[in-house]
Amino acid sequence: MPPSTEIKIGNHRIALDAPVYFIADIAANHDGDLQRAKDLIWRAKEAGADAAKFQHFKAEKIVSDHGFRSLGAQLGHQAAWDKPVFDVYRAYELNRDWNAALAATAREAGIDFMTTPYDTEAVEGIDELVPAYKIGSGDITWTEFIGYIATLGKPVLVATGASTIDDVERAVAAVLRVNPQLVLMQCNTNYTGSLENFRHINLNVLRTYAQLFPDLLLGLSDHSPGHATVLGAVALGARAVEKHFTDDNSRRGPDHGFAMNPVTWREMVDRCRELEAALGDGIKRVEANEQQTAVLQQRCLRLKRALPAGSVIAKDDLEPLRPAPAGALRPYQLDAAVGQRLRSALPPGEAIRIADLEPAA
Repeated sequence: MPPSTEIKIGNHRIALDAPVYFIADIAANHDGDLQRAKDLIWRAKEAGADAAKFQHFKAEKIVSDHGFRSLGAQLGHQAAWDKPVFDVYRAYELNRDWNAALAATAREAGIDFMTTPYDTEAVEGIDELVPAYKIGSGDITWTEFIGYIATLGKPVLVATGASTIDDVERAVAAVLRVNPQLVLMQCNTNYTGSLENFRHINLNVLRTYAQLFPDLLLGLSDHSPGHATVLGAVALGARAVEKHFTDDNSRRGPDHGFAMNPVTWREMVDRCRELEAALGDGIKRVEANEQQTAVLQQRCLRLKRALPAGSVIAKDDLEPLRPAPAGALRPYQLDAAVGQRLRSALPPGEAIRIADLEPAA
């Protein structure tokens, strides 16, 4: 089925002409503390987020302890973890008994409550509490699970990090087969926070998505520092942005180091709102705040010397000078004035208007 060009998440409208929807991915930054998780929801709202998102996983449902141990070495950002991958996932599982309390806190704060689920039991336990689902990049090839999420009839946001265009097309098809409410998010899944990562963000993939999937809503799931990536994505049409969120980047834990904090999150939102205002509607016009400037800086045809009534205008009688009041002939209209007769005498420097002229013969 064709994708929706507008979807609703909670009270928020996601569309090309709507403000960017900001998702604060609290993820594992609750650090196993319910009160901390609640506080982060409030902090995200205060910083300008539209949604507070968590991640529902069970270690044994998302990673293979044997598989990671058999790699011989942990890769990427996980190399810095001081425990085996399986143990870290186990330590940062979200207690699913918190679901109702977290959803209630989000309602009280006036922010959407969302999650990225990693198993069907997680979905079954939270479906009545969330208005939309996010699919993490790591599950882009698990089309059976993506299709299951799509059948629930809620908006689905799919991140596309570390994937090929074939993977993306397969995932898009899995959603659109049953559900038109899709946001496709460009992503680079390197979590090191290195400035070198900017060379790999590849925001122009959003242009590719726009060509391959006309009318599909686009977004960005990002882990890079600063605001350049987000601002670039918004300029290229992203209408939903997800970034990790914490209150303190110095805390121990797998997600704190590369997350945004309340200060940087607010800066990001404010800069994006400025960008949205600056992008405009694409129609070239003299803008409302340029009306006076157009008069002051543009040129019009003015008399070099005083001429009596009945004078036939010659090219040498005119020169283009500022200002250009309404109705005055512009330099490109020179041919409309030359050879015409003045209806009345005009002083030097006077602007010429069509009403001042009549045919010479």
